[in-house]
Amino acid sequence: MMSLKDGVVHKDRVIHVGTRKSQLARIQTDSVVEMLSQRFPAVQFEIVAMSTTGDKILDTALSKIGEKSLFTKELENALEKREVDLVVHSLKDLPTSLPPGFTIGAVCKRENPHDAVVFHPKSIGKTLSTLPERSVVGTSSLRRAAQLRRKFPHLDFRNIRGNLNTRLKKLDEREDFSAIILAAAGLLRMGWESRIGQILNPEDCMYAVGQGALAVEVRAKDQDILNMVSALHDSETVLRCIAERAFLRHLEGGCSVPVAVSTMLKESQLYLTGAVYSLDGSDSLQETMQTNVLFSQQDGDGPNDDTQHVGITAKTIPHCALGAAEALGINLANLLLSKGAKQILTVARQLNDAQ
Repeated sequence: MMSLKDGVVHKDRVIHVGTRKSQLARIQTDSVVEMLSQRFPAVQFEIVAMSTTGDKILDTALSKIGEKSLFTKELENALEKREVDLVVHSLKDLPTSLPPGFTIGAVCKRENPHDAVVFHPKSIGKTLSTLPERSVVGTSSLRRAAQLRRKFPHLDFRNIRGNLNTRLKKLDEREDFSAIILAAAGLLRMGWESRIGQILNPEDCMYAVGQGALAVEVRAKDQDILNMVSALHDSETVLRCIAERAFLRHLEGGCSVPVAVSTMLKESQLYLTGAVYSLDGSDSLQETMQTNVLFSQQDGDGPNDDTQHVGITAKTIPHCALGAAEALGINLANLLLSKGAKQILTVARQLNDAQ
């Protein structure tokens, strides 16, 4: 067994890293393995790629499949069977409640979390507001569609599925869509920044919980692996994503309802804006709250070393700060629930199921 003492690896060992097979997933996993290799040069990493349910079902909207772990279940099965030692995910694909025995051992520095518009060659140079009336815009996300229908009522938003490559191919080779909406982070990681025609600011479209951040999932009892990957934690990203995930979990939201967030950490204050929408965007609730997250590590020292905060274990960050971020998400969710968020989400879920 490999041992880590003071962050130093004392014995060679092959660490198996699980990932999805898509090009973007491989690029993301390679970046995590490279960061680990730089910190632990004595360790050998081997990547194990596999297909998930979400990769296989390409003709149905994600929100219709009703499976909370579309892109994670097969990878977690391999983790449970010890076929892999850690798994790299897009954090937004991970449910806010992980199966027993698993934890997110690292949340890496966040890439741009906003959504981006990629235009068909015939619409290059335009923005969503200048696209002609009834132009068709593709998105697989209820969250994006609800917000953008509200902001750009002259456009027709339709479902488009497939990985990044597939969706861009559908856009370029057909005349069906004038534009599609994608996460900016994926395009940037693929080196396709030149395809981005417009970045959507939070006033136009707030992002998904965890969007733009990479998560490393491990077995909760594997202290060696947990200690190793924790070196990759980015404190600001961890605190922002804990608040976002706590907000979503307390609302009991998922990909089948339109929930959106925007977070910012400035001068020790963590700001969280959260919103819920009806499917057509006509009904919505949005509020912002903030909390102080400046604590010393000593403030957080105590018996709860392995406490998870919405599935994340972050020993390197003061517990008081982690707790404050989680409480912020819960408090904001409670505020929206007190104003009728549950009714909006229930109707949205029922309408989505009925379509």
